Amino acid sequence: MPSVIALDAMGSDRAPKPEIEGAILASRQYGVRVLLVGPEAEVKAELDRHRAAARLPIEIVHASEHITMEDKVEAIRAKRDSSMRVGLRMVREGQANGFVTAGNTGAAMATAKVVLGAVPGVDRPALAAVFPTAPGPAAMLLDVGANVDCTAQNLEQFAVMGEVYFRAMYSKRNATPGPRVGLLSIGEEETKGNELTREAFQLLKRLPLNFVGNVEGRDLYNGKVDVIVADGFVGNVALKISEGVANLVRTALKESLKATITRQVGALLSRSAFTDFKKRLDHTEYGGAPLLGVKGVCIITHGSSNANAMKNAVRVAAEFSKRGINDSIERRLAALRPAPVEAQVAQPS
Repeated sequence: MPSVIALDAMGSDRAPKPEIEGAILASRQYGVRVLLVGPEAEVKAELDRHRAAARLPIEIVHASEHITMEDKVEAIRAKRDSSMRVGLRMVREGQANGFVTAGNTGAAMATAKVVLGAVPGVDRPALAAVFPTAPGPAAMLLDVGANVDCTAQNLEQFAVMGEVYFRAMYSKRNATPGPRVGLLSIGEEETKGNELTREAFQLLKRLPLNFVGNVEGRDLYNGKVDVIVADGFVGNVALKISEGVANLVRTALKESLKATITRQVGALLSRSAFTDFKKRLDHTEYGGAPLLGVKGVCIITHGSSNANAMKNAVRVAAEFSKRGINDSIERRLAALRPAPVEAQVAQPS
């Protein structure tokens, strides 16, 4: 049975165009049924421009409001018929297997927490970002902004959630020793870092995970580790710096190749290699960031997302649902908590 994904049609900077084009691509390539959530008249007007949509399992679900990038998080209370809330409500009620939005990240996270609730054992959900590494396979960093202030126990839960997600999506499920988990710090030694990372290190090294210890910023892309754990402040800074460097590399390379006729000829001869290079650095290939720890599937992608990003976000949401990741997270976290002490029953004298 095909997955059903609710897609916020009003989330991106150029909505609803990228959302509708991405829905068409996802439905055509992956057989996903997509529910476009937004003001019916506006979404239908754009959808009607695409003849291919009529032959695909794409429907419109009306929502009279939407949350803008300028709205504060408090807007989720005022706009109770927003496309975000309606889409997430469909996930909660079982009408959709997952929800995707390119809208206001803070509002999306807050709405997901309110509407879906947290997986048992999760104190704070975490936003995870997937990115390329030098050897080829992807790596994942979490948290990248859901929680600015964290405790060591939060980081412990992030490590478990990240390992479960990475194992399910990017590696063989039963492979040993499993995805390599590292703690982002300022040095590899156990004693390095601030009070939070030193305390978290002691918790992580006792987990039944393939914990490789502290890793530094340069290790994010060298393939040394698969899952990198950080608090949301540090993780978000690392992610934004990485995105800036990637844009710099692409722009500088493009300008350099256009500098002389000789370089232009060389670029033409190496077009396939440059296409592959560009694709490896393209964040739209990774399908957005999952919000791990909520009772449902919620994928958040860039406001600047194009059709390819939306297509892949829908794909990731469908895969997340099919692989039962939330159930695995709940079981793994439950195994870390001590079993409740049974009350002793008084024996008759």
